[in-house]
Amino acid sequence: MMLWAKTGRGPRKLLVHIAFGALVTGCSGGLSAPGNQFDGLTPVSPASLGNPVGTYVKHVVVIIQENRSFENFFAGYPGADAPTFGYSNGKKLELRPTTFGGSNLVHNWGSAIPDWNHGKMDGFAIEGTIRGWPRAYSYVERSLIAPYWTMAREYVLADHMFPTEFGGSFTAHLTLIAGTDNLTPRKAEVDQPDGAYGDCDSPPGTTSSTVNEKRKVSIDTGPFPCFDQFTTMAQMLDNPPIADTSNGISWKYYASRRLDGGIWEPFEAIRYVRYGRDWRRNIIVPQAHILKDPGEGELAAVTWVTPTFRNSDHPGNRSDTGPSWVASVVNAIGESPYWDSTAIIVLWDDWGGWYDNVPPPQLDFRGLGIRVPCLIISPYAKQGYVSHTQYEFGSILRFIEQAFNLPTLGPATAGYTDTRARSLDDSFDFTQTPRPFMPISAPYPASHFLHQSPADLAEPVDTE
Repeated sequence: MMLWAKTGRGPRKLLVHIAFGALVTGCSGGLSAPGNQFDGLTPVSPASLGNPVGTYVKHVVVIIQENRSFENFFAGYPGADAPTFGYSNGKKLELRPTTFGGSNLVHNWGSAIPDWNHGKMDGFAIEGTIRGWPRAYSYVERSLIAPYWTMAREYVLADHMFPTEFGGSFTAHLTLIAGTDNLTPRKAEVDQPDGAYGDCDSPPGTTSSTVNEKRKVSIDTGPFPCFDQFTTMAQMLDNPPIADTSNGISWKYYASRRLDGGIWEPFEAIRYVRYGRDWRRNIIVPQAHILKDPGEGELAAVTWVTPTFRNSDHPGNRSDTGPSWVASVVNAIGESPYWDSTAIIVLWDDWGGWYDNVPPPQLDFRGLGIRVPCLIISPYAKQGYVSHTQYEFGSILRFIEQAFNLPTLGPATAGYTDTRARSLDDSFDFTQTPRPFMPISAPYPASHFLHQSPADLAEPVDTE
């Protein structure tokens, strides 16, 4: 028999109880039904029963922002791999400041590959020019993103976080909940479906696109975007193979409602969630509820938070509220009883077409994709620390698995990346006294986001 750790679910509950759980056997690659055993999935090492992540972290919150490369937000940050210049076809270029009203650059597979240019990281001029200057070679003025720099100085800035796959938001969000978007071991989803919604509510006949192991993209030849080809964290949290969790491990996904298209978030494209009990129970609309739930004792064990379009960092948005939105979410958790038992990860779903200097390691035919910023916030996070550890989106899932003593979602041979990814645990120091929370200063208060218009709440976050 294997020992599993029972996870505490209330604020400040730090004890770990040991109980016997199910024996994990077999060689299956994933789940086909909600109640199945997790046969063949790799459990967290038995040593994790004594690991401090599972002892001290009882809540993990993943805050997702939009379309920025690491250098576009953190060029020149002390100690980070982020110079204020780049290269275009061998020519050195100084990065120029821009605002949130800047260009919305192309950010799909077809633009990522020449940007990357076999690791030379000098092909970003493909995005075109503005007043004679390559648009991608820019960074956002630091005064506009001051809350993010404050978080970096107080907690951890990870300067080697990479998406699972080259390309845009659709596949990025799938891999943030599943660690894969593989349809088969040799074929994955790529870019976005051809329909208006890109989910289970898409019109009949909607197709998706795929990329194969030779990196050949096939447009609109993939399946209807209501996926059951891979397992997500929803199945794992609903049916954890650990003792005394018959009700599962609580989770929520805070999202926007899209007019005539359900909810714009990846679980709407997952058949298990869209047509199961989780749809009304775990998908929280509008996302401003995250600003109240922690103070009312309603923070789930695992939480994903997305912004409205107006509160996103999406290029071309012409709104500067994104950093304040994130600060408000962090403040809501930090000022609640959950602070002492929570880890918050802030990251951006894709690079948005902006220049970045670090060649992403190529671990399989999907990527890794071009680097994005990542902030790690917790009373146990190292203070003012720049982590150079190679992280990927699967690292977040691996950290969640550590915190709740869960097996991985599936084998590496089927494309699951949480099996290979390095956890975020090296960004924490659990020997230190948990630091009291200091609110993050921002231009817009939480009340601004609690009273936004219905039109702002309905607009999709991203369609790329």
